[in-house]
Amino acid sequence: MSITAEPDTHEMVVIHRVFRREFRLLPDVISRVGPGDTGRAAIVGEHLSDIVLALHHHHENEDDLLWPPLLETATLHTDLVHRMEFQHAALSTALDQIDKLTPAWRATANPDDRDALAQAVREASAILDEHMAEEEQEILPLVHKYLTVEQWSKLGERGAESIDDKHKRLLFLGAILEETSPEEEQNFLSQLPAPVKLIWKFAGRRQYGNYIRRVRGTA
Repeated sequence: MSITAEPDTHEMVVIHRVFRREFRLLPDVISRVGPGDTGRAAIVGEHLSDIVLALHHHHENEDDLLWPPLLETATLHTDLVHRMEFQHAALSTALDQIDKLTPAWRATANPDDRDALAQAVREASAILDEHMAEEEQEILPLVHKYLTVEQWSKLGERGAESIDDKHKRLLFLGAILEETSPEEEQNFLSQLPAPVKLIWKFAGRRQYGNYIRRVRGTA
């Protein structure tokens, strides 16, 4: 993350877009997979599992690195922080249900399993939208006021380390940049090591485009 006098909390908004977009789109993507089409189910199911795992990591990092310092410093807002923790617990339950349903559907592409999974993702999406909207509106201003740049930077560093597979890191970078403005993209890329920026420029952007079209079944 860039080092400034105050934490650059807009980066969190950019990251949130990934999760909100994917959970919004995936129910329809899942529903379009035909009965018995295990090839498509495997592609979509792996993408779903990757997004769910990334969201688990995102929330675990907040549980470890965001809520404790806010509870310590933003003492007038403890009820709000505890509400965020409660929402994380509710989301964890919803994500666990997705994790439970995904393997069976990937294995057989059974339409009943498909429909149950699509509904589980829709339900998780509704919880996620509510949580992330409140986090952006209520929590990020507190981060500006009460957290140091160093404290905030640890959250971003932990997030980058959460994805072990370097290829999937590149795909997640593509997911982040999919809806960014030119200014947001420039700011995000400016914080990456030069080799990563070169890989993204000459191969990563094309690889992500091919990948996400395959996942969504679009031309």
